[in-house]
This record gives sequence, C-alpha cells and structure tokens, in this order.
Amino acid sequence: MKTLAYLATVLAGLLLTTCSPTHSRVATLALTPSMLLDQLAIDVTPAENREFSFTDKQSGYYYATTHTNEQPAWHAGWNIATHRVLHDYELLLDGTPLDRQSARVRVYPYKLQRTFAAATEELYLYDNQRVVGIQLTNVNGQQLTWRPAGDLTTVEADAPEGLWLIPKEAPTHRILVAPWQPAAITVQNGSLSTAAASGGFVLVYGHSKDEARALLGQFRAHHEAWLQQRRRRMNTLVANTNPIASNSPQLDKALPSLLLTTDELVTNQQGWGIYAGLPWFNDYWGRDLFISLPGACLVTGQFETAKKILLSFAKFQNLDPTSKDYGRVPNRARPDDIIYNTTDGTPRFVIEMLDYLRYSGDTAAIREFYPTVKRAAEGSLKYWVDAKGYLTHDDADTWMDAKIKNVTPLSPRGNRANDIQALWYEQLQASAQLADYLHDDASAHQWRAVAAKVKQQFPQDFFDARHPYMADRLTVAGQRDFQLRPNQLYAYSLVPDPVRRMQLTKLVWQELVYPWGVASLSQHDPDFHPYHENWHYYHKDAAYHNGTVWLWNNGMAMQRMLEENQPDIAYQLFERMNHQALAEGAVGSLSENADALPRSGQTRGKPSGTFLQAWSNAEQLRVWYQYFLGIRPDMLRNKVVVRPCLPSALTDVAFAVAVGAGQLRAHYQTGATSTYSVQAVGVAPTMRFSLPGFEEVAVSLPAGATLQARHTGATLEVTVVDQRGKTTQQLTRTASPTLRAQLQKQNAFFEGTHFAVPYLQPNLKSLSTYHEQAISY
Repeated sequence: MKTLAYLATVLAGLLLTTCSPTHSRVATLALTPSMLLDQLAIDVTPAENREFSFTDKQSGYYYATTHTNEQPAWHAGWNIATHRVLHDYELLLDGTPLDRQSARVRVYPYKLQRTFAAATEELYLYDNQRVVGIQLTNVNGQQLTWRPAGDLTTVEADAPEGLWLIPKEAPTHRILVAPWQPAAITVQNGSLSTAAASGGFVLVYGHSKDEARALLGQFRAHHEAWLQQRRRRMNTLVANTNPIASNSPQLDKALPSLLLTTDELVTNQQGWGIYAGLPWFNDYWGRDLFISLPGACLVTGQFETAKKILLSFAKFQNLDPTSKDYGRVPNRARPDDIIYNTTDGTPRFVIEMLDYLRYSGDTAAIREFYPTVKRAAEGSLKYWVDAKGYLTHDDADTWMDAKIKNVTPLSPRGNRANDIQALWYEQLQASAQLADYLHDDASAHQWRAVAAKVKQQFPQDFFDARHPYMADRLTVAGQRDFQLRPNQLYAYSLVPDPVRRMQLTKLVWQELVYPWGVASLSQHDPDFHPYHENWHYYHKDAAYHNGTVWLWNNGMAMQRMLEENQPDIAYQLFERMNHQALAEGAVGSLSENADALPRSGQTRGKPSGTFLQAWSNAEQLRVWYQYFLGIRPDMLRNKVVVRPCLPSALTDVAFAVAVGAGQLRAHYQTGATSTYSVQAVGVAPTMRFSLPGFEEVAVSLPAGATLQARHTGATLEVTVVDQRGKTTQQLTRTASPTLRAQLQKQNAFFEGTHFAVPYLQPNLKSLSTYHEQAISY
C-alpha cells in the first residue's frame, strides 16, 4: 500500500506491469509545482525545536531553529558569501511579540511556516536572489513590526522605503527591510512597523543602496514568479527526474527530502560547486565536493550541473610546474582564499570526471577534461610517488586532517595511507581510460604500469599474519600502523582475495559501525575518544578522527555489505539514517558527525558537527541508487549494469533514474516469485542484468523497450518487449552452481552479524585528565 497518495497517483503509469508484456506502459509525469513538495512537509513540535535551512542556490543561506530565537548561535541567521549578515528577527503584532514557542510549525522544502493564534508566518528564499521573504497572512490585528535580533547589524538612518541595516561583517553593503507590499511605514528604535494589510516584510541585500532598492522593486514585481520557478525546479527534481514509490512510507518521504536538502548545497558561489556543510562550511572543499558529487548530481540526473562543477574546479588547479602542489586541485576554495593542502581531493576529482562521463555519455567533454587529468598525474608522479609507486603525502593531508593549532596532526596518517593508495590506483586507471579515447598511448601505458605496481605491492605491504585487517598506513620508516579505522573500506580495489574482502567487511561492521554511523577509530584503541564534544577533557578536534562517528562512511560500509549480497544487514543502517532525516536533528538532513558512544541516559550517539553535511546526505543517496537498486551506467560504452539487491523489508519499489540523454523507468517486486521491469526511455543501451546466484544476462534494449525479468527459485527468465508489446528476445537461465555456492557461503558467514556494541573501556587515556576549561588548540 502506498501511503503517499501523490506518488501512488503520479507513478501509476510508472509501475510497469509484469504479468503481461502488452500492458507495459509509462505515464507522462505531471504535477502542479507545489503538489509533491507540500506532501514532503514535516511537522515540528516545540519540544523538538529542530534546525532548518534554505539556500538561494548562489551565495546565501538562512539557518535557524523552528521555535526559538537564534540570537546566541554563532552561525545562525542569514549568511551571504561566507559573511554573517543577520542573526535573527522578531515579529510583533500590535506591539505584542509573536511567540515562536506557541507556534505550530511545518517545514516544507521551499518554505518555513509558523502558525500562531493571530497570524501565519511563512519564510522564503528564492533562487539566485539575495532576498528573504517573510509573508504574514490570516493576521488578526492592525500593525506588524519587524525588528532585528543579535549584534550582527547596526541601524542606519531611516528612509521612506524602509529600515536600512549595515552588516558588521560586510560594512560596505546594505540590507533593506521593507513591507512586502508598498505601504506606509514607521521606523523607531531600530524596528520597522507597517499596516497588517501590507502582507509582511522583505529583506533585500545589496552591494549598495541603489542595488538594494532595485532588488526590492524586482521582488515586488516578480516574487510570485520567483517562488513558482523555485518550486517547479524542486518538483521536477523529485517527481520527474527521480520519482520513487515503494511499500515503505518512510523511504518514500526520506529519499526526496534528502535529495532536496542535498541539492540546496549545490551552489554557484565561486563558480559551480557544493557547499561542504551548513552552517559553517558554506564554501567548497575539494575532497568533500567530489565525494558528494555522485550522490548530489550523478544519481540524481543533474549531469549538466556536474559538468559545470568539474570545469569550475578545474580552473583552480595548480599550474606551477615548480610547485609541489602542481596538478592538485584545492583542499578548500573560498571567495577570499584557496589552499592545496590535501592529497585525496585530486584523485577523487579525476575519478569523478570518469563517473560523469559514464553517467552522461558526454564523450565531447573528454577533450575538455584531459589537460587537467594529465597535469594531475604528472604532478603526483613528479613530487609525491615513491619507488614502489605509492602516492606519499603529509600526515594531515587525508580526510583525517585535524591539527593542533594547524601544526601538529591529531591523527597522523603519513606517509602512505591505505585509502590514498586505492584512490591513486583508481585515478591512474581512470586517467589511462581517458588517454585511450584521445590515443595518448604513451601516457596510458605509463599510468597503467604504475597502477599495476601499486596493486601488486599493496597486499604484502598492508597485511601481516597477526592482524585480520589491513594496516591503516605505512609510516615514513616503512612500519605498518594497525590502528583499526574505516579507511580500509575504500581500499578493496587493491585487495584481490574475495575471502579477505568478506572478512574485512564483517570485522569493520562489527567493530566500527554503530546503529548511528561509522566510527573513525575502534573503541578498543587506547587513543579512542568516545564523545565528539567533551570540552572539560579535550578539544573536540582531538576526537574528530579518533572515535567520532562520520556519517559519510556509512555509504561505503553499506556498499561493501551489498557487494556481499547482504541487503538486510545494510538496510538496518540505511533505515536509521532515513529516520534521522525525518525525525531528528535538522529537517531533511543528515549531520556531519555523532558521538561514538551514547552519553549517560541516552541510547544513541549524539549528533554533532555541521547539522547538514553534503557527503553524509549524498552517500545515502548514492548507495540507494547504485547498490540497493543496482543501477550503474557506463554510457561511454553504452552499457548499464542492473543488479538489484533489495532488503526483505522492501517488496515493491518503482523508480526512475537518468542515464545518458534519457531515463530508465523501473519497477521491482519481490517475493516467492520476483519480477523486475526496466524500460529504456530516450536511450538504447546494452542492459547487463544479474541477480545473486545467477550469471549476468546481457541484452540490447532499444529505446522504448522493456526488460522484464522473472525470478522463481533456481530459474531466471528474461524477456525484452518492444514499445508495441511484442516480445523480441526471451532467455531462460538456471542458477550458477558456482555463484549459488558463493552466495550460500556469504549468507552463512554473515549470519548473526551485528552492529558494534558500545563499550567504554576503563582508564581511557582521553578521559584521564579533567580540565576546567577546554584545551586551547
């Protein structure tokens, strides 16, 4: 039963009927701009008082909580181009404040709504406009008043059009606060009052007063069109490009909510990019951006945006052949600063170029990308590669990058971390593939030779006979460091033994994966820090990568379980993340971090870090599309892998996903007899379909045709039906004895697998010294 009526209606034609080929059809998706978005609204009680955020898709965001004044919060309020410009505001009706604690609050993807006894407040941001709209309707009173909260602005002399504010962090710029509609005003004691019939207030931000006045005029003339355009963009993204309908109400609401909050971080602030996280990472970080790109842009079908991001970031590449950073892309790019102190951002950048090409099939882009790709390889080979082919790096140049006073690494991983070697290997392979397209045979040969050397050397250098897991790094002296961390999950491309991969997956899951996310260090390690923020004992940066949970690692932990055909285990974590997005923390969002261990009286690790982290959200989306649904395109070769791996809790899933210039529209139904239908719309790929226990079946799928697979016991029937309902291919496969035995082995091995069980070891070093004040780092 579909509990969300809008999806049941809209996807009625998308649910491809598998009982008879002649009934296979796909309806044209069409929604009003707000229909789907309104169904995604989340109600928040005063006791919950959740965070929410909106961006203008350019350089501004607004962040607050639903029921309290956010004046004390450092990053709360309105932020433009990394400058805090307004903390909060207060609304009064006939001189009496509208009490947020008494409000009924509903958070929509495109607005915040607070309903008071005497008025309804709705807060809006608009695409590419430096405007905050505060509309007030159903007002039972005569006079409305707006006044700023906090100390981020000073009041300038009043003027006929409204209240002028000077942002302290951008003193040459101006904020103009004016009535929603033209109306008489009164400015007194830093507050703006107007008639209730004016409709509310609008805040516009300008580099000058003239610019602000002009923007106010544009708002009053076009704000309805701006809002419709914003809702239409969001609605298209979740209803047309990425529709989902299943037997799980939680899934059907969580996925589009996560998709839209992730998308609000895709901005055009400094060229196109993805904010690393709100509220304080409203800038572009190389590694974060390219970890986030697949989930934020590729699986969601925003290929043109992905290309813009790749080309925008390519402009920041270090072009100085004499610099040790030659060929690198930045670790962080801000409007006022660019730094290159990371080693993993560049490999991920190159890998995502190839991922973009696989999703889009945009072969013309290869020539645009290739100079950047070549410089990236040349710079590493010149300055950073050792005699074994490994990519060396400084202690804090991986994603575990915290330092004391920006000098002393808190989790040193130099100079050859396991995940860095896998990323380097994948960078070389991707670079060689692009070189093949442009017939740069010499470069392709060189890069593959280095990759082969790394792959051959890695198992003997990163494993020993005493540890059941791989070393986290090799030190400068060549010693193995066996701290148990999740980084090894990213190095499987260098682990050829499938039994060893299986063992690693189970061990890491049971030692590091809590029900609230993946810890950065084993709780049995003497350096373990159980809580992220524990100020009386240590600075939070000391815990950042030494125990603290990082939700972005959830994606790879689940992927590895799904590669071992264990969807029920992976789905336990996936469901919990969906629950967090809908019911905990920031509305529709996943946090950056969480405590590894629950605090006293709690049952889970407390969320921490940024309330909305791009890679946390994006990895949840990526693993859903690529590994639960099993859709992995390679449109450079005009092929699509379809390998469904649904948990037993999901028995009915209909969805669409963009590939190339078209779309796959699919319907999976599982049970004693399972059926899978995948229709190619606007594309004609070779479909490589497989299920656990069966050899892959490859069929050509003409545009408009549908692959229909029927699985019963040890039999798999695959049929191709054309647009007129005529069967053009029909194949029957029996289960492979080898793959069936492998599946049975995997199921037996993972039976009883559990999350890490929280344990606070006695006499833990991180809790041995109590400080009255936080350590100053």
